[in-house]
Amino acid sequence: MRYLRKWMVLGVLIGVVAGLGAFAFHHAIQFVSDLALGQALGFFPPSPHGEGSSEYSGPSRWWLIPAITTAGGLLAGIIVFKLAPEAEGHGTDAAIEAYHRKDGKVRWHVPFVKLVASAITIGSGGSAGREGPTAQIGGGFGSFLAQILHLSTNDRRIALAAGMGAGIGAIFKAPLGGAILASEIMYLQGLEVQVLFPTFIATLVGYTVFASLTDFTPVFGSGLDITFNDPISLIFYAVLGLACGVGGILYARSFYAVHRVFQRWNIKPWIKPAIGGLIVGLIALGLPQVLGMGYGWVQIAMSPVGLGLSIGMMILIILAKIVATSFSVGSGGSGGVFAPGVVIGGLIGATVWQTFHFLGHTPTTAAPFVIVGMTAFFGAIGHAPLAMIVMIAEMTGTYTLLPPAMIAVGIATVVVGRHSLYHSQVSSPVVSPVHRLEYSLLHNLKVWEAMKANVITVSPDDTIEHAAGLVRERSIKGLPVLDSEGKLVGIIANLDIVQIPHEKWDTELVEDHMVTELAVAHANDSLDDALQLMRQLNIGRLPIVDNHDASRLVGIITTSDIVDAYHDQRGGSSVV
Repeated sequence: MRYLRKWMVLGVLIGVVAGLGAFAFHHAIQFVSDLALGQALGFFPPSPHGEGSSEYSGPSRWWLIPAITTAGGLLAGIIVFKLAPEAEGHGTDAAIEAYHRKDGKVRWHVPFVKLVASAITIGSGGSAGREGPTAQIGGGFGSFLAQILHLSTNDRRIALAAGMGAGIGAIFKAPLGGAILASEIMYLQGLEVQVLFPTFIATLVGYTVFASLTDFTPVFGSGLDITFNDPISLIFYAVLGLACGVGGILYARSFYAVHRVFQRWNIKPWIKPAIGGLIVGLIALGLPQVLGMGYGWVQIAMSPVGLGLSIGMMILIILAKIVATSFSVGSGGSGGVFAPGVVIGGLIGATVWQTFHFLGHTPTTAAPFVIVGMTAFFGAIGHAPLAMIVMIAEMTGTYTLLPPAMIAVGIATVVVGRHSLYHSQVSSPVVSPVHRLEYSLLHNLKVWEAMKANVITVSPDDTIEHAAGLVRERSIKGLPVLDSEGKLVGIIANLDIVQIPHEKWDTELVEDHMVTELAVAHANDSLDDALQLMRQLNIGRLPIVDNHDASRLVGIITTSDIVDAYHDQRGGSSVV
């Protein structure tokens, strides 16, 4: 009950401020956009139904576009790098970094700097989104509140995450999705379960405050006439998932390639966003669709008439949006990468729909593919598939596309693998500094206490047929290779075997396919060291060698052995 009372009060406070912050940020973007794009350029970009009209006009003074985007980048760069350098970039990554490695601490003025700089970047046409700034604004207040109340380090981290979820859930009118996102986005795999309840409270309050001051209409409108009733169409949604996965990798690689170039560039840091803005402006001379967040273009793509563009032109806009976002935010500009990712995913969906529409078994409009594309693209590359399925459903006001969304986001996530837009994400709670103490038992347990001493081995002269038989019969994934003197000379894994044509198994020898550059652990190493080594190399087993003779095999250990040893020491209990 004490826990419940504490987080009910703190969640309400965080939610109120996050909702008000999202409202102020929303109107700040509108103000700068009306001034920089509307009055200066005569350009009124389309808006989603929940935030205005999908009608658009201009730009009538197109030659001024590079000047406006450059000025916006320069002003935002000066504000950020003179007042709070940690406010550069997309914000969400900084909040994740603070959660894992800075004890949840954010300097009190960072949210204000982020709000102003991001409003200028986005409002002046920078290709960036609102989620990063709102995450840093809400998370910053949660951290500040925890600091002035002298809460524990763990509570400060939870308050930071609750603020992140509340800000995102408010400005996107997606309270449940925002709460899940704050838990899911911390890791490449897994959830931060401890933040869910406080974030539910904060996000619900933040959404209620923001929507009460604007309206409760979902971002992309409500009552969309969309249904899923053709199982054969799942084939096309699977193709969409594949396309979104490949596009997600391209998005992440492009963003960080540009980011690295600007980091290495030895010029004043506040000038770099201006250069990024200039490049975006030059792109926008031919493709004004890249300016700003771009949600309005997704809304048009959902309409019965769609964008009315050829497949080639939509692919060009997708690539241009990736490049423009990379330069807007990767140069040090202030803004998020969620909104551009949603736009890119939606346009990929429209492109796939148009490609297959003539085959039949696709909807009469592109709207379902646009919605599923938004879900699959960012759900995969942001490593938040569950949150994105819920968020996009809330933003579109329909849950009728869950089956195709599930298959598309699942395939896209597999394709993306460990690529991510957020470099501060860690692989799982096991390796997060937040939970290091919970797993400290692994520091005290030795490898010899968990390894299997009776190891099934093969010799270099054995055939692949023999090795494959052992793998199949014993249900193991790898076999150490010992020479005639009993020395460890290699290892052959099931993955090595299956790449060999089956008809050659009885003639090919183990020595021709085994891996000889081995990663090994010693019997006296700690289980934590062994686990870290396996994580770094992305492998599931390690040969164990004698402490004094690296060629003498004494056992083998797998991640399952380490988990079993941990739970044995904990008496069978588990860590959430």
